[in-house]
Amino acid sequence: MRAENDTDSYDVAVGGGGLVGAALALALAQLDLRVVLIEATAFDSRDQPSFDDRTTALSNGSRRAFEALGVWPLMEHDATSIRRIHVSDQGRFGFARLDARELGLEALGYVATNRTMGAALWQRLAQTSVRLISPARIDGLELRDGVQHVRYTVDGEDRAASVTAKLVVAADGAQSRLRESAGIQAQSWDYEQVALISNVFPQRFHDHVAYERFTSAGPLALLPLSDGRMGLIWTFAKEEVDAVAACSDADFLTRLQDAFGFRLGRFTRVGARHRYPLALTRSDAYVSERLAIVGNAAQALHPIAGQGFNLGLRDAASLAEVLADAQVESAGAFDPGDGLWLQRYRTWREADRTNIVRFTDGLVRVFTQPFGPVKLLRDLGMLAFDMMPIAKDALSQLSLGAAGKVPRLTRGAPLRHAH
Repeated sequence: MRAENDTDSYDVAVGGGGLVGAALALALAQLDLRVVLIEATAFDSRDQPSFDDRTTALSNGSRRAFEALGVWPLMEHDATSIRRIHVSDQGRFGFARLDARELGLEALGYVATNRTMGAALWQRLAQTSVRLISPARIDGLELRDGVQHVRYTVDGEDRAASVTAKLVVAADGAQSRLRESAGIQAQSWDYEQVALISNVFPQRFHDHVAYERFTSAGPLALLPLSDGRMGLIWTFAKEEVDAVAACSDADFLTRLQDAFGFRLGRFTRVGARHRYPLALTRSDAYVSERLAIVGNAAQALHPIAGQGFNLGLRDAASLAEVLADAQVESAGAFDPGDGLWLQRYRTWREADRTNIVRFTDGLVRVFTQPFGPVKLLRDLGMLAFDMMPIAKDALSQLSLGAAGKVPRLTRGAPLRHAH
């Protein structure tokens, strides 16, 4: 790890050390660049919002990227494979199923807690030359003398400090301070919904099946976890969530049982419940002069299809690959903030981002639609999907990306081409 008193001038400054920002910094460490990572919350703090007890569904592409970065062996113990997915509509006849074996896959994906993933990423980062400044609040960004100046304040200190970088990457979340400092606006659509997150214990073993059930209250996902637990993500209208969150464990489990049914027997226990408001946020631009935007700072999605983190990790993998190839092309005169490379990144990510955002937003609108004819159509659609192998195969491709070139890291290949 680079010492604190080393140079404050860097090739790349990554603002935000959550899952996507940490993964990007780790990838860039392979390129022999001077990299600094600035993060607001100490990585080992229970208050780190990116590394909390929420669960994340990882695509096969994300797993391969973690393997390529040396992270997977550090978190594999906490990762549970998804071998089947069951989608249903409460009180109606529609359902759909995906089976990894039918698609020739070992698993459709994996589920891990954010806390375990974060710890694994930062453990690997500590073994690299990346300088870690944390906890530190990013105060702003200023383009001056052909480089970006990132101002920050270290926790517990009154004095503001700064670093300069040829390229700054905004990975600081949906309310990105860096994006805002660059004068880039973001459009946000409030779904008027809140996700209630918890862990539950069913009587029966989950058998590596993930469930997505569309209930009268909102979409309900149950993801298989270690020790037979299941990660619960249940979406409610804003005006309903407080009452559900406040009810006793017994009453909550009764509500859950009524909504989900008895496929897993009775639910016997529920963990702490946490609330997360849901919105779709999209940045008006994904690059600016000497600035690239990744992860939730670029687009923050509804969790209905479990695509947000996987999309953000493909942002990081794509940007790292663009810079790896540019470093070779530049033959010793490499400038990571050159507009040519940033436009390559922007163009590459456009189709994947657009398709995933439309797919996720469309699911939210269709499956929260109360009208009878729409419910009938979605039931018929799920039945048709269940009988069409081509449609299932197309959906399984979301494990790699929705469109365009797939990053080398998410194929498990080295970041650099062998030359």
